[in-house]
Amino acid sequence: MIAIIGGSSLSQLASLQTTHRQVVRTPYGEPSCALTFGQLSGRNVVFLARHGYGHMHAPHEINYRANLWALKAQQVRHVLAIGSVGGIHPGLAPGALAIPDQLLDYTWGRKHTFFEGPDSPVVHVDFTQPYTPGLRQCLLDGALQAGLDVLDGGTYACTQGPRLETAAEIARLRRDGADMVGMTGMPEAVLARELKLDYACVAVVANDAAGCGTSTGQIDFTAAGVVMEQAMVKVERLLATTLALGLYH
Repeated sequence: MIAIIGGSSLSQLASLQTTHRQVVRTPYGEPSCALTFGQLSGRNVVFLARHGYGHMHAPHEINYRANLWALKAQQVRHVLAIGSVGGIHPGLAPGALAIPDQLLDYTWGRKHTFFEGPDSPVVHVDFTQPYTPGLRQCLLDGALQAGLDVLDGGTYACTQGPRLETAAEIARLRRDGADMVGMTGMPEAVLARELKLDYACVAVVANDAAGCGTSTGQIDFTAAGVVMEQAMVKVERLLATTLALGLYH
């Protein structure tokens, strides 16, 4: 079973041949929404809308532990996560796609581990490579097959939200080595690692980050919405082509 986690502009997969939905209870509370099961490019897929089907959950309020645990309970082994970002790297203009290979975590107060509490052992997972290299390569191969330009690599900086960053904060992120900034990449990635799930991200640039390019003065949310609507067509093509090729082919 392959899981696809949709972000702000991907609350449903138009190309998914849906069979059913299922509410999953977890020891960590309620997931963002019911899981949607179906087929995409002949592969069994479960889809989860990270923010809920009505975009009800802000980034800092998402129950990431429940989401990942619910997917693991469905025998999921691979997770393809879609997330919108602001572009910091000059090559990441609005509408661009990237497959990041590193991340920086600036979040706080989120439940970052399954290993906590008086009856839980202390567990340190290796997080040198936060995204599974083989699964990243599958997405890159899918992009090549689909004729899509994507940035291979890049560092995703995850901020707390829900507000966007100041221009000074983006300047700091750039100095830290960030190429893009989003709000949902952590703790999702590390929780997948703790559950031994392969995990990779498709970052979709909604707008230039604060103080960059067209966002020098302020961010145009209307324009960003149009960009994301158009970019999701490319994302769905990327997912369909990647699954058609077969993971780890």
